[in-house]
Amino acid sequence: MADRVVQRVVRRFAAASEAGDAAALRAVLAANAMVVSDGGGRVRTAVRPTHGADAVARFVTELLAGQAGTELSVGPVNGRAGLVLRQAGRAVAVVAVSVAGTEVTAVWIVLNPDKLRHWHRG
Repeated sequence: MADRVVQRVVRRFAAASEAGDAAALRAVLAANAMVVSDGGGRVRTAVRPTHGADAVARFVTELLAGQAGTELSVGPVNGRAGLVLRQAGRAVAVVAVSVAGTEVTAVWIVLNPDKLRHWHRG
């Protein structure tokens, strides 16, 4: 049952992220949620973690929403629930989330192209 709840939360997070719906993102985020991103110096992103549902929702919306031609899939990411964004079969972002109850408490976003190679589709 817990896995179903986590999957439901992750799907809500994914749908809100893809739609760029900051209000829907805030609704699925814990008040003290945080996001950490890794661009590896090759992709511009925040250097420090971002904290708080409002700030995380804005960050995720700006980073992940509205990318034309982007395919989003939900599934396991490095042992956590998450999602992968691909353009023309090439991963452009891998997102892992931690869920407590019915809320996302932490988000890790990898944008570093060097770390995304094994996520590309053949």
